Amino acid sequence: MAKPGSIKCVVWDLDHTVWDGILLEDGDVRVRPGVREAIETLDGRGILHSIASRNDRATALAKLREVGLEEYFLYPQIHWNPKSGSVEQIAKDLNLALDAFAFIDDQAHERDEVAFSLPQVLCLDAADVGHLAEMPELTPRFVTEDSRQRRRMYQADIERNQAEEEYVGAKDEFLATLGMRFSILPAREEDLKRAEELTVRTHQLNTTGYTYNYDELDAFRRSPDHLLLVASLVDRYGTYGKIGLALLELGTEADRSFWTVKLLLMSCRVMSKGVGTILVHHILDRARRAGVRLRAEFVSNDRNRMMLVTYKFAGFKQIERRGEVAVLENDLSSIQPFPPYVEVEIEE
Repeated sequence: MAKPGSIKCVVWDLDHTVWDGILLEDGDVRVRPGVREAIETLDGRGILHSIASRNDRATALAKLREVGLEEYFLYPQIHWNPKSGSVEQIAKDLNLALDAFAFIDDQAHERDEVAFSLPQVLCLDAADVGHLAEMPELTPRFVTEDSRQRRRMYQADIERNQAEEEYVGAKDEFLATLGMRFSILPAREEDLKRAEELTVRTHQLNTTGYTYNYDELDAFRRSPDHLLLVASLVDRYGTYGKIGLALLELGTEADRSFWTVKLLLMSCRVMSKGVGTILVHHILDRARRAGVRLRAEFVSNDRNRMMLVTYKFAGFKQIERRGEVAVLENDLSSIQPFPPYVEVEIEE
């Protein structure tokens, strides 16, 4: 059973699902009632859409363009191969876990094939399209500005990736062409909905997996014993939105000798942009300037080993273990500079 608000992408069949009829038999197919409304509503909530259809790709894309729906579908898989493979490919292209996907098809055997091969995926009958917007799994707790812009952010990333593929030269040279600006600032009240969303949605680049709701984050924001930081990124293709979050426990009034990073996370959308270490290196520098020792908690899951590697490359070493929580410490003797291809803006 998928959790409320857990679905990040809906993958659609086309024939008898997005439109009535079979496109290759009747080129005048019409979009089914309720489909356009469902797609637009979910898109506005930050839920992405893609396609897994047995069809002729050029013909299907031309029809989607004709009916004004093509722009909603990212990485569409339109061919004659099994749909489970299509869903897997979309998950890889979007860099999302399979349990964040729903698949909609009118054919029971297609749903069964996906459900058997990919049991993490929520499979839905096309007859239920009219109820999609009411489903808890498709209803996030908050809809933020980042949510509303999510599809456009992914579309901008497709442009970036295409530009990188066409670029002749070293990776760092290409990154320098992007004109990236990375901002770090204390969380404001208007950041808290997105901050909650990040703790719930981010699993891969997440050091502990701790989730905090709006009120808990607001309490941390106000607390003299904590520091809540938000990171954003923009480049010449547009904004990535708020893509990073860090929660530091600054000790107690009686003992301020060390800080503890309770949570450090980054959106997977910036994984390949060479900015993943900026936030942690800022925290290291800030702790050194404050004259305190710096510790960090790490809780392993199936997806976040990259964050442990990030900590180790930054100089953290494990000093103890408390059940599933590894406690690391950094002696602050070596802090790497920020990458030269990124302009970093910091507000303290």
